[in-house]
Amino acid sequence: MLPLPMHSPTKNQKAISALSGLAAKAPGMIKGVVDYSTPKLNTFWHYARVELTPPTPADIPKITTGLQSLVKSAKTGKWKQVTVKEAWLNTLITAEIAFWFFVGECIGKGSIVGYKV
Repeated sequence: MLPLPMHSPTKNQKAISALSGLAAKAPGMIKGVVDYSTPKLNTFWHYARVELTPPTPADIPKITTGLQSLVKSAKTGKWKQVTVKEAWLNTLITAEIAFWFFVGECIGKGSIVGYKV
């Protein structure tokens, strides 16, 4: 009688067993990801709802008052009384606004240099 050949699993069978093991672990992994990201996502949504909403008609008087106080402080020289920390922060905010404007222009143009004519 001839000996029977040893049966070794094929590549497909190995892949199937690996995927079934991964499928068994997936719910636990997904729960971990959700538990980790939920507080961060809630914080993001909180600030996104407050900071990223467009101004309403009720906000226009506040905006007008803010602009008037900015012009008044520029005329009276109040900007000379700003601390170095405040001046640095204002510079960074101005640079950020300029950079985001530039990024928006690049996206709108569809290229970094020049408009397509």
